[in-house]
Amino acid sequence: MTLKALITKVARVLTVPWRWMKRRRYADPEGAVTPRVELPNDKLLPLVRQAIADGHTAIISVKGYSMRPFLEHLRDRVKLAPWTALHVGDAVLAEIAPGHFVLHRIIKIHDHRRLTLMGDGNIRGTESCTISDVCGVVVEYLRPGDHVIHANDPSLCRKIRLWRHLLPIRRYLLYVYRLTI
Repeated sequence: MTLKALITKVARVLTVPWRWMKRRRYADPEGAVTPRVELPNDKLLPLVRQAIADGHTAIISVKGYSMRPFLEHLRDRVKLAPWTALHVGDAVLAEIAPGHFVLHRIIKIHDHRRLTLMGDGNIRGTESCTISDVCGVVVEYLRPGDHVIHANDPSLCRKIRLWRHLLPIRRYLLYVYRLTI
């Protein structure tokens, strides 16, 4: 058995209580399974962009792992709304290339025109876009069991700021996080 395999086994055993707490916290209270209809992002997200441009809000399921640990693949949903001002730390839906959308966090604003985006679950690699490429900003995080976390919640904002500063050790923290889910 390799050292990595041994560490993984020990960590999984030690993190059992946290995994159980997460399952209980986000479990559907009635145990009902709601039917899920999936639409490809290339069909859905242009419609979401148009709805937000018309002044509406939209709720979409999160696909992918680039926003871990704050958003989990197919578990969480986000409520998107039109934006009036963008700030570093805001999670936005942006079209970074024609037909290629990402839901990532703003890490830098250049000259009030260009944005640099990065997913919370990424350890390197960023995307660039203009402010006009931003489709909408996340205003609520929706978790199973009717848990709603507002994007301007002070506790969440502190966690996001702390996570940004932990970029040098994010790889190891994400490894431990994956063991606990």
